[in-house]
Amino acid sequence: MKKEKFFETLGWIGMVTSILMYVFYFPQILQNLGGHKGTFIQPFMAGINCTLWVGYGLFKERRDWPVTIANLPGIVFGFVAAFTAL
Repeated sequence: MKKEKFFETLGWIGMVTSILMYVFYFPQILQNLGGHKGTFIQPFMAGINCTLWVGYGLFKERRDWPVTIANLPGIVFGFVAAFTAL
């Protein structure tokens, strides 16, 4: 496998695992809504982090779609998990 193809494949695999990491906030959100509150700060910081990465991916001269797509769920699920924990 050529070096370029390797890094492209690695980027897309990283994107999928990143999306799954943030989607798995869903059980914490359900527990928060059920009265078993989790922590606020970790998902809140994840939401901020993902917002910055999405901005980076979108506003680069040459857009970085794997970075952008990988972090979009983190904005939604991170902030929802954080605010339902309050």
